[in-house]
Amino acid sequence: MSSVFSVKIRKELKEKMEKYKDKVDWASEVRSFIEAKINDIEAEENIKKVLEKLSKMPHESPKGSAVLSIRENRDSN
Repeated sequence: MSSVFSVKIRKELKEKMEKYKDKVDWASEVRSFIEAKINDIEAEENIKKVLEKLSKMPHESPKGSAVLSIRENRDSN
């Protein structure tokens, strides 16, 4: 399902768009821009959520966890 989205632009810009309509699919360009912008905004929101969750986690690792991790990695090879 789709719906219509209208935008007012300067007359000069519309004339230039008409001039290049055989080279550019303006509707497709606008849709692509909107989708990319929404993806960027959603990515920013997701990063903020992750950072917020990370900030609530304890900052310290249990004592000896680095040594244990290194030994486990070494023993697995």
